[in-house]
Amino acid sequence: MEAESEPYVRLATMRQLHQAVADLNTARSLADTLQTVADGIVAGLGYELGCVNLVRPDGDLVIAAFAGNAAAEALITGRVGSRTSWERRLSMGEAWDDLRFIPHTEGWVLLDDDVPQWHTEGPEPRFEDEWHPLDRLYAPMYASAGGRDLLGVISVDRPRNGRRPGAWGREALQMYASQAAIAISNARLRANMQRALVRLEREQQALRASEESFRQAFEYAPSGMAIAEMGGDQQGRLLRTNDALCRLLGRPASVMRRYSFADLVHPADIGTLLRTSAEGGRAELRLSRRDGTYLWVSLRNSVVADTADGPRFLLTHVEDIEERKRHELNLAHRASHDALTGLPNSAELKSRLSARICERPHSPATTAIEALDAAYGDVESSLTHGYQADGYEGEAAPGGGPFDHHVHAVAPDPGHDDGTKGLAVLFCDLDGFKSINDRFGHHTGDAVLIEVARRLSTCVRDGDTVARLGGDEFVVLADGLGAADAADLAVRLRNAIIPPIRVDGRAVRVGASFGIGWAECGMTVEEVLRSADQRMYVEKRSRSKVHRRAG
Repeated sequence: MEAESEPYVRLATMRQLHQAVADLNTARSLADTLQTVADGIVAGLGYELGCVNLVRPDGDLVIAAFAGNAAAEALITGRVGSRTSWERRLSMGEAWDDLRFIPHTEGWVLLDDDVPQWHTEGPEPRFEDEWHPLDRLYAPMYASAGGRDLLGVISVDRPRNGRRPGAWGREALQMYASQAAIAISNARLRANMQRALVRLEREQQALRASEESFRQAFEYAPSGMAIAEMGGDQQGRLLRTNDALCRLLGRPASVMRRYSFADLVHPADIGTLLRTSAEGGRAELRLSRRDGTYLWVSLRNSVVADTADGPRFLLTHVEDIEERKRHELNLAHRASHDALTGLPNSAELKSRLSARICERPHSPATTAIEALDAAYGDVESSLTHGYQADGYEGEAAPGGGPFDHHVHAVAPDPGHDDGTKGLAVLFCDLDGFKSINDRFGHHTGDAVLIEVARRLSTCVRDGDTVARLGGDEFVVLADGLGAADAADLAVRLRNAIIPPIRVDGRAVRVGASFGIGWAECGMTVEEVLRSADQRMYVEKRSRSKVHRRAG
């Protein structure tokens, strides 16, 4: 009778198995899928209890779902068994293909391990294949077909027919475990995809918010902002500028996109711009405005990098520092120029003079070859003997050495015009100025000094220096003059000073005494000025008082 009903049993089991597997595909989440797996064991495979143990990331197994007994579900769901204990269970008992059956005669040793358990007492089996309350049947679930990556374990208890499953029941349980593993893997994949989509959406929202925040910060920044291209044929081209920068330079955004900063920078500042663009950082330079004037700005560059292609864009912050720069230049000018006449003061004069002379005396050359050696160093001697002509071994001597391109300042010979040109230092002292100051007051004296400074400045070349030492003393530096040229210049300057100077409707006259000195390498600045000063007094004493006033 039992053999005749076997096809019917198989068909009914197949229907139930098909329905249980179909239900697995309707679950929407991982938790729903796990519970559906447990419910399918009870509803579709004919067991009174079904439990799904899921492998956690740390390797241990947690009871993720339970079906068939509410009290047991409340007691053990969420409890964890160690991976070691589970591996022990899956290596004991009888192997029914992928299933593992542990009869009660062997399973009693598992009563005290750390795997959560639920069982009910019952009578001893009356026949060989009757199910005992302490029998255990496990169906391992593997993550991929043919693989041995354990995903979880289905455990079942108390078959409704009271018997250990036969060949068809075992096959059905094994097939169900395989389909459950697929469903759980798919549910995990969907859950991961959903989390990834949620995370991606949040990142996109954060990116959009960040871009909007940057756009507003860029567009409405009170100081100039620009984005420039880096690399390629369009290196440095302005891609985007904000309103503040357009107003600062007097150009609309559409026109600004035709330029790079290199097109707008002052020619003297191009090197500073290129260094800053390549390295990032700060720089102070001048940019041209639409009206042709230049504006002092502070550039602060930040390289915006692309992780795949390297640096892509240059974000530049442009700050107007015209007022500060004008103030700094004004302070520097006041520190180096006379407040009354606007001429370079004593400190500036000495600075310019010291930049022209060096500490090493010039050795006169007797031949053209010696002249070249004097200008560029005796290369052959230094290579052969390993030391310089001035005795500093292994390095250039102070003030010069091999290939020293400093042009030594020399003094022309007053008695012999050999064509030598030098740096003339004309020391000027006004004659009769003290009497004007005493008679008409400091206001008139100041006006006379201002006019004398103007007249001296109009009589020299652009590269020459007219400085006021203090009081009624002036100094003129004129490079590239011979002895006769310097004497002629002194006459011109004296003649420019002699004409009457009108102050408040009154004409006053001063004379001038000039001493001509020469700046030579090897002399100190003080020695140069002292020499010119002494010659001025010699010249002053050589002329009568009346003659001095008349010039």
